Amino acid sequence: MILFNNDYSEGAHPRVLQKLAETNLEQTEGYGADRYCRQAAELIKARCRRPDADVHFLVGGTQTNLTVISACLRPHQGVIAADTGHISTHESGAIEATGHKVLALPGDGGKLTAAQIEAVVKAHYQDAAREHTVQPKLVYISNPTELGTIYTKQELTDIHRVCRDSGLILYMDGARLGFALTADGNDLDLPAIADLCDVFYIGGTKNGALFGEALVITNPALKEDFRYIIKQKGGLLAKGRLLGLQFIALFEEDIYFETARQANRLAGIIKNACLRKGYELLVDAPTNQQFPILPDRVLEKLGEHYGYTWWQRVDKDRSAVRFCTGWATKPEDVEKLAEDILRL
Repeated sequence: MILFNNDYSEGAHPRVLQKLAETNLEQTEGYGADRYCRQAAELIKARCRRPDADVHFLVGGTQTNLTVISACLRPHQGVIAADTGHISTHESGAIEATGHKVLALPGDGGKLTAAQIEAVVKAHYQDAAREHTVQPKLVYISNPTELGTIYTKQELTDIHRVCRDSGLILYMDGARLGFALTADGNDLDLPAIADLCDVFYIGGTKNGALFGEALVITNPALKEDFRYIIKQKGGLLAKGRLLGLQFIALFEEDIYFETARQANRLAGIIKNACLRKGYELLVDAPTNQQFPILPDRVLEKLGEHYGYTWWQRVDKDRSAVRFCTGWATKPEDVEKLAEDILRL
């Protein structure tokens, strides 16, 4: 069975394992106060061209999301997100468990628009009974989205403007950020994201790390006492150096972007095979996640040899599924899948 279910089925990039093995018997300070975490933070700040940023390392995406959102919001405030957003669909109510409501809006290919956000804020403050409702305070977006689509620089700039004018915090979930930044048609980079977002993270778990996310805070108002909140949420890893070392390995030799670019290229082969066969796509995504709409009879045959994620029913005979490539996906496995899609 060849798995295309997700981008974290394998362990870690060999360079990550090498870095961990080389330093295995060294003694360092705990909880991310070690020299490796400091070095990794400096590497990331340099890539973002933001020496003033705070960088924190956490273990996983859900943990990062709930830590950031609970830290940013007062008890009566909520977070605006697309209805397909990870915090809305795949985090078991983690945000609600912190006491904050997710204000879900219909996404366009998984994306929010500045106009949608502006309308929510306007409706809230024009409501004479607004104190009886949840106050929107933070905007959550992911890049790429849950559907593999990406934000343009203009779209992010427009959202940033609305957030700034409305007093909202803008937070970007970057679990798969490497795939967005190396996608065809992308015009964003880390410095632009650092300038336009108050806080965002660079995902390692889904792009070559054993585990780990690098959180970047650029808004000074959000920096104070953040480590206390990480600890309170169970995110302050005792052996914190394991996180710093992995991001050194991924960023000092550009592995992070090389592996993401390769995964996107391989996903494009799957996409092109589906299009050549005449199959529709649920969305037109340029990243490592592809969502073709296939006949159930074809999916049944493909399922004998390939793993994929069922996404949604389209009609009585067809379903949308997700094929996902990653840093360790073998080109020959992708070619075999493409051949079988064309053959069946």
